[in-house]
Amino acid sequence: MDFFNSAYEGIPSWDIGRPQKEIIRLAKDGEISGRVLDAGCGTGENALYLASLGFEVWGVDAAPSAIKKAKEKAQEREISVNFLVCDAFKLQWLQNKFNTVIDCGLFHVFSDEERPIFVASLTSTIYRGGKYFMLCFNEHEPGTYGPRRVTQAEIRVTFSKGWEINYIREDKFETLPGPNGVNAWLSSITRLQYNDSKMI
Repeated sequence: MDFFNSAYEGIPSWDIGRPQKEIIRLAKDGEISGRVLDAGCGTGENALYLASLGFEVWGVDAAPSAIKKAKEKAQEREISVNFLVCDAFKLQWLQNKFNTVIDCGLFHVFSDEERPIFVASLTSTIYRGGKYFMLCFNEHEPGTYGPRRVTQAEIRVTFSKGWEINYIREDKFETLPGPNGVNAWLSSITRLQYNDSKMI
């Protein structure tokens, strides 16, 4: 985590100074609803954009330097967002539930062992029937620069119990180095109301 805290002392390549275009589209298409959590919010551009549309938004990140910048942006723009330093593996600490969780660039930093821990954490803070939208690097991105690449199969395995995958589609993750972005998956995943005839 020291890496990310140090990265936010400057301007990391993923901090593009505006919301990701897919977050704008999801909001425009009505896919985002209710109370929203931005998990791994960085300096807050996605959270601030959604709050400007009238959503109640919380943004959490484990890097204090990122949250500091996010709070400064919120104050400058006079937009209300609950920005907090919080470990993505301990979202239950928020003691709150959300209808929608967005994740732009968080899931792809987790190891195989960390993924189920994150899913359990996510489950603790999202309503049954709530949606999780995840944008992550995919295996079609060449080279080894940046975070690990995630396959569709890995996403499906990770969310195979207690969740329903609505879609996983090819997309782009916008970054500062290039105008075209990098190859990514955009996933829409719903927390199930029931699992094996029992509520989860």
